[in-house]
Amino acid sequence: MTLRFIGIDPDTKTADSPTVWVDQEKQEFVFQGWKPTPELEAECAAFEVPGHAVGIPADEAVIRIPARMVQMIREACDVVERTDDR
Repeated sequence: MTLRFIGIDPDTKTADSPTVWVDQEKQEFVFQGWKPTPELEAECAAFEVPGHAVGIPADEAVIRIPARMVQMIREACDVVERTDDR
């Protein structure tokens, strides 16, 4: 795995640490974030999209990351696009 660190929540103190990485080999985004409240997770699980099963599959998770990290997510997108152009 070629995991590339992009950034960590700038408001991180010592415990909370939403983080953005890119797996350059798989061309995937990797996010560490806060667990959702049970209410938010239930709302996400109940959301219906045509052609998509309702619920959250056992191998998937809902996470929350702060909007203040949008620039890091943009940078991660740029990294994946550059990797794709090899």
